Order: sequence, then structure tokens, then C-alpha cells
Amino acid sequence: MKSYKAQRHLSLSLRYILLAVLVVVWLFPIVWIILASLSYNNTGFVSTIWPEKFTLSNYTGMLLNKQYPFLDWMRNTLLVSTVSMILSTFITISVAYTLSRLRFAFRKKFLQIALILGMFPGFMSMIALYYILKSFNMLNLAGLTMVYVGGAGLSFYIAKGFFDTIPRSIDEAAEMDGATRWQVFLHIGLPLSKPMIVYTALTTFIAPWVDFIFSGIILSSSGNPKNYTIAYGLYNMLHSAKGTSTTFFTQFIAGCVMVAVPITILFVIMQKFYVNGITAGADKG
Repeated sequence: MKSYKAQRHLSLSLRYILLAVLVVVWLFPIVWIILASLSYNNTGFVSTIWPEKFTLSNYTGMLLNKQYPFLDWMRNTLLVSTVSMILSTFITISVAYTLSRLRFAFRKKFLQIALILGMFPGFMSMIALYYILKSFNMLNLAGLTMVYVGGAGLSFYIAKGFFDTIPRSIDEAAEMDGATRWQVFLHIGLPLSKPMIVYTALTTFIAPWVDFIFSGIILSSSGNPKNYTIAYGLYNMLHSAKGTSTTFFTQFIAGCVMVAVPITILFVIMQKFYVNGITAGADKG
């Protein structure tokens, strides 16, 4: 008995030690970024962990920098992310509900095609999309938003799995009372899918907010820094042609922290619904 208790105690101790090590490894980069954003440094890259002098000048310099308008980047990214979130969430939930509840001739083939297309990396289509948008003179924020929204219809599998868990008898009872399919979707499907709506909204908001590759391809031809998004704007600031990357490095770090704060707060507030959406959508395919 004592041997079993000793083994169990040793096993728990090793697990806690492993978890503690993982926490340190995961949190160290975050702590370093925050400390670097608060450090006073006029020589370029930060080479120490604990700053010799703390300052908020990196944040004020980033917000007041006229050469690299961070506030314009925040506004552009917020606009693109919000519009993409609203439209993409509606499209994703609508497609998922339709494929879960309705039966039509092309349904199974569409599910198979969507599954196959989802296996291909998104960057494979970027060059083609660039030339398509260029032909329509839409290498701007509007074109970028259209691409984000256009791909929402294929990200329905988790939402469909959630709707599959809702009993069809609820829909049938409402239809027997005279409700149309749209009314069933609006008054029954949507209220019951609140966790999935929150999960979809968060994922479709975060994707444009942190996207760098595609926004860089689409917006690089504009040449006007005020039209950039946050990710591409910060990259352009750090890798400017004037060789000022070391000068703006600490401001770049401060900008990264300010980018992460809204997402972190949003995720903490919506974490309960986010987790419920993932687990509920994974119950049934």
C-alpha cells in the first residue's frame, strides 16, 4: 500500500514538474516581449531580458509615429476583421445549417469536394487571387475583405457537426406549427447555436487580424502606408528600405503587444463559448 502511494506521489510530482517547465517555456517569450516593449533602448535590438530602464516611450512613439501610422493600421485591420467576421459567420452558419438539415442531390459530392479543397494550403491560390484582384483594380482593403469572406463557405465542418447534434424533431415540430425553414433557422437554429456562433466569430475575426502573408501580397502595391494592415505595416516598418530596422525595433515590439491585447481580452471574455463551440462541433461529423 505504501509502495503504491509512493509511486502515485512520485508520478504526480513528475507531472507537476513537467507542467511547470512547459509553463516557463511557453510564457518566457511573452514575458520577454512585454519587458522589451517597456525597455529604453536607442542602440537597436534588445539583448537583455530585464531592462536597465523602463519607459513608455516605445508605446507613445508607436502611436505618434507619422512615418508609420499605427493608428491607421489598427483602424484598417479592425474594419477588415469586423466586416469579415460578420459576413463570414453568417455564411458559415448558413452553409452548415443547410448541409445539416436539408437533403439535395449534390450534397454528398459537395461535402467531399469541400473536404478535399480544405486539405490544400491557402497560399497556393494567392498568386491567382492577386492577378484576379489586379484585373478588377481591387488591390486594396475591399479586395482583401472579399477574399477573406469568399473562403468562409468551406469552413463549415465544425459548425455542421454542431447542428447535427440538435434533434431534428425540434425542427419538425416547428414546421408542423406552420414555421418556414427560414423561421426555424432564425428562431430555433441560431439561438441554440450560440457557442458555435461565438467560436466561428472569434476564428473569423482573428484570421484577418493576424494575417501577414496575404495582406502583404495584396496591399504591397498600394505604396501608401496608411492603407496597410497591422501585420504588414509592422513588417514594413521593421524591414524598411532606409535601414532603420534597429531604430524602430522596440517600437515594433510595443506595436506587437498592442496588437495582442485586444485579441487576448476578447478570447478571455469569450473563452467559455469558444471551448463549448469546439467540443460541441466535434461530437458528430
